[in-house]
Amino acid sequence: MKILAINGSHRKGKNTAVMLGLVLEEAAAGGAETELVELADWRIEYCISCNKCLREPQCSIRGDDMAKLAEKMLAADALVIGSPVYFGNVTARLKTFMDRTRWLHMRENLLEGKLGAALTHAGLRNGGQELTQVILERFLTAHGLRLVEAREPAGPIYNTAPMGTLYEGLDDGRFRWRKGVLEDELTVVMCRILGRNLVRLGSGAET
Repeated sequence: MKILAINGSHRKGKNTAVMLGLVLEEAAAGGAETELVELADWRIEYCISCNKCLREPQCSIRGDDMAKLAEKMLAADALVIGSPVYFGNVTARLKTFMDRTRWLHMRENLLEGKLGAALTHAGLRNGGQELTQVILERFLTAHGLRLVEAREPAGPIYNTAPMGTLYEGLDDGRFRWRKGVLEDELTVVMCRILGRNLVRLGSGAET
């Protein structure tokens, strides 16, 4: 099983990447082949709405890295997409990537049947994670992916997806921040559960 994680953050190796890394680490322990793509390393031009993909499953834009990313997506059995929250939404970098996958969807869903999952991270506890999560999940389901949740079949239901935060509490009215997402115990647990679920569902252990 191949699992491709895509980090939409502008900051490589930071909290969103750490969360994705936890998912992949757990999946790799279950025997999956994993890869993390940092979109900050790739050049992706804007979709220009030329509508070529309405006629055939191809993109008219050449010369950037999107074709290579599409190859990785097509070769994977599961996709995990992560984004920090920017004004209740995904990053501009990730949105550009999402727009450029239009050719994989318009004529036929070329990614249909793969597993999909998403995760988010924000500074505040209620920092727009849920709305951003919905945007990511709608993107995955539009492509025909089957969503995988971050909860154990017989375990407690914390939530259905990892949504990290740096907010820890208040000290005399002043915010107290975590140093990083690894100090967010619940999010760490949920990322690991998600990794296990991807392998379990991908191996056909549950349909």
